[in-house]
Amino acid sequence: MNKILTFLLFLSFGLSQAQQLNCTVTVNSQMLPNANQQVFKTLQTALTEFINNTDWTGSLLKQNEKINCSMYITITSNNSDQFSGTIQIQSSRLIYNSTYSSPVFNFNDKDLSFRYTEFENLLYNPNIFESNLISMMTFYSYIILGMDADTFMPALGNPFFETAQNIANVAQQGGYKGWSQADGVQNRYFLINDMLSPAYNDLRQCVYGYHTGLDMMNQDLKAAKEKIKASLLILGKLNASKPNSFLARVFFDAKSDEIVSIFSGGPSISITDLVENLNRVSPMNSTKWSQIKY
Repeated sequence: MNKILTFLLFLSFGLSQAQQLNCTVTVNSQMLPNANQQVFKTLQTALTEFINNTDWTGSLLKQNEKINCSMYITITSNNSDQFSGTIQIQSSRLIYNSTYSSPVFNFNDKDLSFRYTEFENLLYNPNIFESNLISMMTFYSYIILGMDADTFMPALGNPFFETAQNIANVAQQGGYKGWSQADGVQNRYFLINDMLSPAYNDLRQCVYGYHTGLDMMNQDLKAAKEKIKASLLILGKLNASKPNSFLARVFFDAKSDEIVSIFSGGPSISITDLVENLNRVSPMNSTKWSQIKY
């Protein structure tokens, strides 16, 4: 309830009163056994402090009000101060009146590349490209904030997504892969531009309705399942205009296992149309959808 009130204050006063981050950062350098491992430990500590100590939203909140998230960095190559690898970003959101945390964002960025010198200061300037490391950490921090906000109200994440879009635009100055539409169709450029596109309003409406249903589960489980089902059916409209879209895949990467769990137990509701719809909008998860038995 505290998080909902916080976001309502955000709307009422136009201030960024959303949650700060409680992020676990891991830097895995096992693929480079001959490298100086202390550098990676220092980097992990520095990134943890940077993300968790930065005032992303202009608010000071209690520890249990922060957004739990993680960034798992795998370093695959290193040449002097140049590093490359992948980063897995995940976040979750506590469901109202429960101890259950629902996955909200689960994304693997395979285009991590940056320069880093041990003990260098990590500083964020929204108007200047400082380093690709800073750009990626700040970009995904605001993506996490925006995704979380959208679960409480449609389009509530826009201020955070707009900041992420500005970071992406400025980061193009660095020439690193992943910020441009020329770098592929499943990168940071398309993630943020699609998120802010009106063409994907149905997806964002689904996200809000889905989590509203989750928040109802301790009050009326059957009504909650019906709400979640109705929200997922909205994706059929998106699929008609944007079949197999990137953002739909991002959504199901976070939610597919949870969806199977929700509709495989508890009070019975009709799910035939739901399963048919899921197979249309996310055929890559058809094996999982076949596990929904009731």
